Amino acid sequence: MELSAFGVIGLGVMGSSLSLNIADKGFSLSVYNRIAPGEEHMVSDLLDRRTDAMSIQGFSDLEDFIASLQRPRKILIMIKAGKALDHVIDALLPLLLQGDIIIDGGNSHFSDTKQRCENLRKKNVHFIGCGVSGGEEGALKGPSLMVGGNHQAYQSISEVFEAIAGKDKNGLPCCTYVGQDGSGHFVKMVHNGIEYAEMQLLAELYALLRDYYSNVEIAELFKTWNQSDLGGYLLEITIDILTKKEGDDYILDTILDKAGNKGTGSWSSKVALDLGSVNTMMASSVFARYVSSFKSMRVALSKSANRLKIKNEFQIEALEKAYRFARIINHYQGFALITNGSQENSWSVDCSEVARIWTNGCIIRSDFMEASIEYLKDGKTYFEVDDLRNQLRDGEADIKSLLTLGLENNVSVNTFYSAYDYWLSMTSENLSANLIQAQRDYFGAHTYQKNGYPEDQYFHTNWTE
Repeated sequence: MELSAFGVIGLGVMGSSLSLNIADKGFSLSVYNRIAPGEEHMVSDLLDRRTDAMSIQGFSDLEDFIASLQRPRKILIMIKAGKALDHVIDALLPLLLQGDIIIDGGNSHFSDTKQRCENLRKKNVHFIGCGVSGGEEGALKGPSLMVGGNHQAYQSISEVFEAIAGKDKNGLPCCTYVGQDGSGHFVKMVHNGIEYAEMQLLAELYALLRDYYSNVEIAELFKTWNQSDLGGYLLEITIDILTKKEGDDYILDTILDKAGNKGTGSWSSKVALDLGSVNTMMASSVFARYVSSFKSMRVALSKSANRLKIKNEFQIEALEKAYRFARIINHYQGFALITNGSQENSWSVDCSEVARIWTNGCIIRSDFMEASIEYLKDGKTYFEVDDLRNQLRDGEADIKSLLTLGLENNVSVNTFYSAYDYWLSMTSENLSANLIQAQRDYFGAHTYQKNGYPEDQYFHTNWTE
């Protein structure tokens, strides 16, 4: 039997698509899927999809699968994160040899990836955590790949990964070595957090505009925006969604307003709290999905609210500028979280390079991400770019106009508000935290700092005397 250059375990939607992508790029491939109820035909189904040019061997026996791979073995696991992944790793370890490489391409929590890297290092097996973005189509045609783990192990798999990845405008692969241990999954987690907020901004715009315009008219407006610096994949698919019909009905109008989530957005918010990194827009978008899940309660409470809508004149241009404003803040908060996570874990993540691999293959690819490659060079942030600071300053009136429109139409636009509130706070010389400091000192003797004194000097007042 001819040995395969690469192996894939797990032939769900993503695993199958990546497998076909790998084989299509000329790499000999072995695939494995367990035999379980509902999964009996997954191996044969994949083999039926291969072309004559593809070299794919299929297995339902794990030992035979391992025996079919060249050394060092390179095995990509595409299954549900968590305990199921640990079970597969435990089953693999007795069959592997020193220097073999296990790659987790699922949405694992970065802290779990860090632990797995350490555990497998002790067993002389390399473990790589790879964030994969792009959905089914991206996995098949060219995803964005964020790789974390041992650098030497990455060099062993880079030929395959760089071949299957999407390509940036210069033809370079949208794949990079992010850093050690859990860094790849950390960056993918933040990617998903940015994605949550980008989706919610469009949802809030839609909620505002549908009181004034038809689906087709909103789509035409978004088409105009998509031809500007606001262009991007999420705006593009939203245009398609708005105009898709089933019979005489727009499909969007028939869909229940109850959004799901898989956890990565909330992970970003939790990690931001741990790191002291502000990501209010991501958190707002996560909570918006949570609130949507209380459909029956919302329906009942809406009957007693008895709100009147006040339709006022407004400028479409103001909404466009408000959208641009909010997107800058969202990306700022996202990349700030990556920077803080990198510093905390000593990863040395290059944010400009992350932006580059997010210009194609991934869900948040956009014209703004393309520009971000330059914006974020040499460790800069968006707030250090004069043009972006000017856009934020000049857009304040426009985002206030959008927030007013939301209030008058009884439409929740909290993610937009989170963007404005963050900018407002960050550009305020004096906040109300002096009162917080006094309160903490009053009930807990936590002390406080004083204006005009060194920052390392603290004071305490006996407030009851």
